[in-house]
Amino acid sequence: MAIYNTSSDAANTAVRAFLTSVGEFYYGASFNTSSGKGRAIWTQIQKDLGNSCAYCGCKERLQIEHLVMFNRAEYGLHHPGNVVPVCNKCNGREKYEQKYVSWQTQLERKSKEMGSAATVTRRRRKRIENHIKSHKYPELTEQERGAIAVIAESLYENIKTESQKSLALYRKLHEVFVAGEA
Repeated sequence: MAIYNTSSDAANTAVRAFLTSVGEFYYGASFNTSSGKGRAIWTQIQKDLGNSCAYCGCKERLQIEHLVMFNRAEYGLHHPGNVVPVCNKCNGREKYEQKYVSWQTQLERKSKEMGSAATVTRRRRKRIENHIKSHKYPELTEQERGAIAVIAESLYENIKTESQKSLALYRKLHEVFVAGEA
């Protein structure tokens, strides 16, 4: 839970909501992992991946990881083919030159940290690749990715602007109705 909320937080939430909707468009159904059919699908994904972290193999405190990052830099979709279970230690990719490392790089790094054999790392990579294919995560064209990027950036900027405009309006109302009574 956020301790301090900004207009950027609201804008990022709006972008994630948009990416969820686009993911559901390609999936053809809702994918709410907290209830109903979406939760059942998420539970099955975890089971299919051995109820363990897709990167290191541990079984403690698993959470959702979007393979293609679910943000306005990567535009990964919230879609069954783009989510895998990971542990808390593996959920947190590093940035390199203002871009998060790919899931493949994350897998390699975490495997090295854990001292996993190359064959284990290859097996985990193949399992993730099979997962992506089996759930038909869309291979977006450059035009589709570009369209998503343009809409997401516009949405982000519009939400930030509306938040700032709302504060300016409140200041005017405060001046007229509250400060004017003093």
